[in-house]
Amino acid sequence: MSRARWVALMHAWDLPPSDETWRELVAAYGQTHRHYHTGAHIDACLRHLDACASALDQPHEVELALWFHDAVYNPLSSKNEQKSADWAQDFLTRCGAPDQAVARVVALIMVTRHEAPTRTNDESFLVDIDLSILGAEPAVYDTFEKAIRREYRHVPGPLYRAGRSRLLEQFLARPRIYANLPFALRERQARANLARAIDRLRA
Repeated sequence: MSRARWVALMHAWDLPPSDETWRELVAAYGQTHRHYHTGAHIDACLRHLDACASALDQPHEVELALWFHDAVYNPLSSKNEQKSADWAQDFLTRCGAPDQAVARVVALIMVTRHEAPTRTNDESFLVDIDLSILGAEPAVYDTFEKAIRREYRHVPGPLYRAGRSRLLEQFLARPRIYANLPFALRERQARANLARAIDRLRA
C-alpha cells in the first residue's frame, strides 16, 4: 500500500495528501486477524486495476473504492462493506469532494457485497477485480482458501464448511463469474477452482 501511489491518487482527486488517512488504512489492513483481506490484497487489486484502467469511466473513483472496500473487516459482522463505505464517504466529504463522485464511490464499495447485479461499467470492473483471486492458479487459490479459513478460525469446522460451500456454490451457479476482459480469461480456471474447493469442503 504505497504512500506514493496514495499521494498520486489524492492529487488526481485534487485533494490534500491526507497522510493520516493513509496511515489509518495501512493500520486497518494490517490487523492481526486478517490473513487474506490485507494490504497485499489491496496491492493485488491495484495491479489488476492498472491492467484495465483504460476501460473505466472514472478510474480514480474505482481506485479510491479499492483502497477502502475492505477497510473495515470483522468476520463476525455483516456490515463491513457499509462501514467501509461510510469511512470513505466521511473522508471524501470532509475533503470537499463532489457529492456525485462521493455517491459513486460509496456504490462501488457496496457492490463488493456481491449480492446484487452491477449497474455500471465501473461497478462491473471493480467486481471482476475483487473476484480475480477465484481465477488464480490452483496453488494460489488454495492458499487463498486457507487464509479465509484462518480468518474464520472461530467458526466450528462443520458450520464453516457448510457456509463456505454455500457461498462458493452461489458463485459457481452464476452464468458468468467475470463480465469483462481480461478477467473473462480466468473464467474456466475460476470454475475449476470453485468446484475443487466445494468438493474438499464436502469431503
